[in-house]
Amino acid sequence: MIWIVVLIAGLLEIVWAVGLRYTDGFTRLWPSVGTLLVMGLSFFLLSLAMRSLPTGTVYAVWVGIGAVGTAVVGIAFLGEPASILRILSITLIIIGIVGLKVGA
Repeated sequence: MIWIVVLIAGLLEIVWAVGLRYTDGFTRLWPSVGTLLVMGLSFFLLSLAMRSLPTGTVYAVWVGIGAVGTAVVGIAFLGEPASILRILSITLIIIGIVGLKVGA
């Protein structure tokens, strides 16, 4: 169950990371408010998970989900390049996340 909390926290990290793009340096009120709310919820869920799971593992998995997800959103929806090196790098991050989860 707690890994579901980590997953949700990681998915929310993707939302706020992409949301930062739309805040325009926190000069746009509603995108900024939404981004900060999602960011706060993501950190809150991360802190809950850290109560019962190893801090290093939880943090690395959370960051990995956010990094992979944000990169995929960038490629799929924001017109960012999908080079073979980027795809390979994303794949390596996923392998690392799985390794950390299995080893926890």
